[in-house]
Amino acid sequence: MEHALVIGGTGMLSGATHWLVQQNYRVSVIARNWGRMKRLIDQSEKPSAITPVLVDYCNETDLRSEIKRIIHENGEIKLVVAWIHSIGKNALPIIAEVISKNSKNKWRLFHVLGSSIDLKKAVRDVDIPPGCRYRQIQLGFVIENDHSRWLNHKEISHGIIDCIQKDAPLHIIGTVEPWNLRP
Repeated sequence: MEHALVIGGTGMLSGATHWLVQQNYRVSVIARNWGRMKRLIDQSEKPSAITPVLVDYCNETDLRSEIKRIIHENGEIKLVVAWIHSIGKNALPIIAEVISKNSKNKWRLFHVLGSSIDLKKAVRDVDIPPGCRYRQIQLGFVIENDHSRWLNHKEISHGIIDCIQKDAPLHIIGTVEPWNLRP
């Protein structure tokens, strides 16, 4: 069973978390809210395949410790889906560093980014360690008839799954153009 890590996997990425479990991954999920984590585990077809990691990714010491712990318990991390808010600016570098130091094999990082993010700047801001295949996923919006709306959780999870399956360097879920039509 390969090991995956999902950051933000109890909310809008919960569908992707469940899909990874169905694909026979052992999935470690970083979250802060025990109630949402419990709901995710309770809804899983294989609850024992989900490892809860209750940590605030802004707490760098605890984050580093928890990543080491789950690698020790579940083995090398082969795939990461990371939806990290801007307040956690050091979270992704810490996660990538710890995974790389504890990996003998290549691993994939799917970095989920908001619709207004400059993708070129985002990739420059990430120190991509050796052995990491970095992928960007940008969340856009949907234009329907005469209005636009933000993506819903199901659309986001389906887009993440599609990106993992295609393993494309860049994947946009929805659209980000024309920007003036965003909700």
